[in-house]
Amino acid sequence: MSDHILFLTGKLAEKSLHRVLESMQPIDFTYTVRQLGVSVAALMTTSLIEKRLKDTEQADRVVIPGRCRGDIDILSTLLGIPVERGPEELKDLPVYFGQDARKADLSKYDVQIFAEIVDAPIMTVEDIVKRAMIYKDDGADVIDLGCLPSTPFPHLEDTVKTLKAEKFKVSVDSLTPEDLVVGGLAGADYLLSLNEKTLWVMEEVDSIPIVIGNPATDVRSLYRVIDKLLKQGRKFIADSILDPIHFGFTESIVRYRNVRNRYPNIDMMMGIGNLTELTHADSAGTNALLLGIISELEIQHVLATEVSEHCRFAVRETDLARRIMYASRLDSIPPKGYDNGLMALHERKPFPYEIDEIKEIAANIKDPNFRIQVSEEGIHTYNRDGMHTTTDPYEIYPKLDVEEDGGHAFYLGVEHARAQIAWQLGKRYEQDEELDWGVVTKKEADDLKQFKEAGTTTHTRKDRKKKSKKNKKN
Repeated sequence: MSDHILFLTGKLAEKSLHRVLESMQPIDFTYTVRQLGVSVAALMTTSLIEKRLKDTEQADRVVIPGRCRGDIDILSTLLGIPVERGPEELKDLPVYFGQDARKADLSKYDVQIFAEIVDAPIMTVEDIVKRAMIYKDDGADVIDLGCLPSTPFPHLEDTVKTLKAEKFKVSVDSLTPEDLVVGGLAGADYLLSLNEKTLWVMEEVDSIPIVIGNPATDVRSLYRVIDKLLKQGRKFIADSILDPIHFGFTESIVRYRNVRNRYPNIDMMMGIGNLTELTHADSAGTNALLLGIISELEIQHVLATEVSEHCRFAVRETDLARRIMYASRLDSIPPKGYDNGLMALHERKPFPYEIDEIKEIAANIKDPNFRIQVSEEGIHTYNRDGMHTTTDPYEIYPKLDVEEDGGHAFYLGVEHARAQIAWQLGKRYEQDEELDWGVVTKKEADDLKQFKEAGTTTHTRKDRKKKSKKNKKN
């Protein structure tokens, strides 16, 4: 038997709530809408609900507006049925109830991330450990120590041992065999990179080698190394090298495909820095595309770097991308709708309300408080005195009559700046909330990390915010 849900709302949102619920048909629940006498649903509190809600109409649960303040656990106890906060925008109710939202457990993945500290030789051991901690928090599985050409690394052994003592998996990345021997003897788990001429290193250490051709892009040389190691029964990872755009990028993708076709069961690695670092495009989309290729080819290891400033969140982006691609592959559908964390600049549905709906809400406002909403047409600012629409915050300021109130003017300036950015880029704007920049901002990354660790199955920004707020309260 389906649940009966009681939706609570305010006067201004009542019609919109009915329209949204009707648009969601078919649904697996019945419902009643109750308007509690407040104009704006966001001004509703659990204390007010306690006073005004005398009959729950045999509902199995109550859904209150997302911005409703107060303790819903206490309210649930008083009403005797579960109470939950809905989304902050009622237009997001379909997603809240699982419509137009992909269900997946993003705690799972099958690609291991090597995060390279490229300037390790010129860093102290203490600073290397600090950087490793950051990479680990961002999703790295292995800390890769990059060795710079013609640069001594006298503390390499100490660094490897310290990282191992801190329970890190470690790889040493150098084209100098002697560095690899030192790293391997110190306990490194992996060595990057060995070729036909340097395989002798494997006789000195127990580390797992990442093998390449000689020269690095010579696939026939790589084949000979792979065949030799397979015959010996040795563990290894093969990397046929990703080249930058206009320097063999397309051909290098073909090489990866050919290696996988020839050796369907070997472990492979792709180093993605040659594309992300050497292409001035936002790295989130680049990483999503590359992890899609990695997922299709079932490549088990990826080497990520954060050298260029525009790549400074590459490990976080790679972490989320591998999870999305894994879920997408299991579901046999395109990687769409799982999570918005890689959409830093735009959003799938940036403007939940059309201008006519906003005009309808504005016409019913009876107080002097300014509300700000964004539609495809621009920024709409309104209170009881009317609505102004613009795309330039400087045009709206003289009409607000807040020159004598510095604090209010500052607040409205901040909100209109956010609204303008949202309108220009096609992002979701919610008054009193920061814009969502996906995993490139630390707060969203931290919230997503909590979700991944909990194995939660719905990964929208609303869910993460709701969980984050609950954690803060507890």
